[in-house]
Amino acid sequence: MNEKAVSAMKDFLEAIGIDLAASRMENTPERVASMYEYLFNGVGMDTGDLWGELFHAEADGMVVIKDIPFYSMCEHHLVPFFGKVSIAYQPHDGMVAGFSKFTKLVERISHRPQLQERMTLQIADAITEGIGADGVLVIVDAQQLCMTMRGAVAHDSRTITSACTGCLNSDGMKKQAWIMLGMRDEEK
Repeated sequence: MNEKAVSAMKDFLEAIGIDLAASRMENTPERVASMYEYLFNGVGMDTGDLWGELFHAEADGMVVIKDIPFYSMCEHHLVPFFGKVSIAYQPHDGMVAGFSKFTKLVERISHRPQLQERMTLQIADAITEGIGADGVLVIVDAQQLCMTMRGAVAHDSRTITSACTGCLNSDGMKKQAWIMLGMRDEEK
């Protein structure tokens, strides 16, 4: 257990007026410190070690992995944003990665204080670099709790971001990727 984090959480809760003993929250600082340690376990972690062995596919078509769930923390307010990541990539010379690697990639990158826009681009860049993909399109569809819990209180709002690299920046390839990901023209 990270005692410095536990102590800081105890100090924080007491500073905002919570009597930890009276509220039956004596162990809350430990639980919160442990939770944040997990939520931020991607900090300082590279993604290059995730890919392992690449495989030569007997096809040269685009590969799509849809609806990878994620949870992250907004770096502005340290409240969650969550949703799904969908990825389309064009393999280089038919070289593909195991599908579970993409889930691990999304988890590692999302387990940092983040902005959704930056996270989207980091995922695309990590795929390009990690497997040498000729082109990548990443779409992140998320709910931002900082929008639904405070301020304008925009319940049920979603934020959709995308990042596109390489050959998928050409109009025809990009359109094919969007179609394969199931996105309609009005959602682009």
